Amino acid sequence: MADLESHAAQTMNREESGFIRAIGLFDGTMIVVGSMIGSGIFIVAADIARQTGSAAGVLFAWIITGLLTISAALSYGELAALFPRAGGQYIYLREAYSPLWGFLYGWTLFLVIQTGTIAAVAIGFARYLGVLFPAISPQAWIIHPINLGSKYAISLSVQQFVGILMIVLITFLNTLGVQLGKWIQNIFTSAKALSLVGLIVLGIFVGRNHAAIADNFSHFWTVRNAQPIEPGANFLRGLIPTVTAASGFFGLFVAFGVAQVGSLFSADAWNNIGFTAAEVKNPKRDVALSMAFGTIIVITLYCLANLAYLFALPLAQIQNAPDDRVATAALNAIFGPAGAVIMAIAIIISTFGCNNGLILAGSRVAYAMAKDGLFFRATGKLNSRGVPGVALVYQGIWIAILLLLRTRKPDGTYGNLYSDLLDYVVFSVLIFYALTIAGIFVLRKNRRQAERPYRAFGYPFLPALYIVAALAIMFVLLLYKTQTAWPGLVIVLLGVPVYWLWSRKKSAA
Repeated sequence: MADLESHAAQTMNREESGFIRAIGLFDGTMIVVGSMIGSGIFIVAADIARQTGSAAGVLFAWIITGLLTISAALSYGELAALFPRAGGQYIYLREAYSPLWGFLYGWTLFLVIQTGTIAAVAIGFARYLGVLFPAISPQAWIIHPINLGSKYAISLSVQQFVGILMIVLITFLNTLGVQLGKWIQNIFTSAKALSLVGLIVLGIFVGRNHAAIADNFSHFWTVRNAQPIEPGANFLRGLIPTVTAASGFFGLFVAFGVAQVGSLFSADAWNNIGFTAAEVKNPKRDVALSMAFGTIIVITLYCLANLAYLFALPLAQIQNAPDDRVATAALNAIFGPAGAVIMAIAIIISTFGCNNGLILAGSRVAYAMAKDGLFFRATGKLNSRGVPGVALVYQGIWIAILLLLRTRKPDGTYGNLYSDLLDYVVFSVLIFYALTIAGIFVLRKNRRQAERPYRAFGYPFLPALYIVAALAIMFVLLLYKTQTAWPGLVIVLLGVPVYWLWSRKKSAA
């Protein structure tokens, strides 16, 4: 035990020279809010409505997500105050368990969690920019798809090109220093939050549709047109049933579990402020508070936005919104064709601000890994502006690769790898969230004397409840989203031999 405490003290006392402590409480909250709000809140309600089949299901899916996310943020606050260093969750897992567990998180974050989310948001940006400029089309080819075997391909459409340009621009701006990145985040987050507030006000008060309200709230609990949810693999189809939300308790449990893919994806990235702790002015206080304030703000806005959808559109229209663009359909109902343009502008602002926060924060994990000798050495250095410039560039290159890769469908058409990443991201994220919160229990036992400026709210009940709920959702995803859930687990496990190679390289050095 004494050795563990001594190692922890040495680790925590290493000065991270070169970082500029420029992020205050407001800035940190804006990073959390801005990183969380992307394009998902404007789109995923359609899928949730089809899966849960009721107005109550739409709202309660988000309430469940909100309770999970806020409880996780309140729990993470203890770890953020205990280890106020660049790298956030990577550091928490390393200190709670071992360097292997920290590496597996950092590895998965770089390959899928952070970069996959950024890629998906970049395409959302390009897609809605295409509403204003139709030439930005997924079918306008710069390089036609080139097959890479039977399942994958690579291509460059104008839409993909615009997404890559967005990544290049934001990456470059963030290499110029955290002050600039912070101001970009504050401006775009304020604009997008106001846009979301505007959508809420318009839906609930200005464009309220009495027929929609009667349809949704007089049949609030009634399951209508719920889509069947099939087991995710052929070998499971003889063991577990195909269900709908109307199939009793188990069917409802599965429907809400599967629905969490979209809502949790839309509410993810609340932990990103922890990655930037070395740049926060008062990290032992403000990282935890930023997580708490940011998640509460976003979840409140998300629940109100879905209430606005239910005030503006009957359930059937939410379920069948063109291209799942529920927010656009709601504004179309209020303003007519001009609604699509208004919504497109709002989402363009939202996705740009979202990716700025994600790109800024994600590079700090690669930096922390490199400082431990577990990533490319160059990514562990700061540039003249006090930011990990090389880590930002490496991250941007990998995101561009994800944007270029395509999936080949059986009918000969091409899909997008990043769309599958939504499912991969949620499963992988849940694994590490549950492990990290379990780390609170481990550290309470192993480091009883450590200074804890903040203690997890509701400990031990709230953290334990989150772990149980996360495991339940993971169980549902393994059964009913098997084809996309298991690759997330495989990606995590592939990090084990990579860690072994990096460790050997570190020892040799």
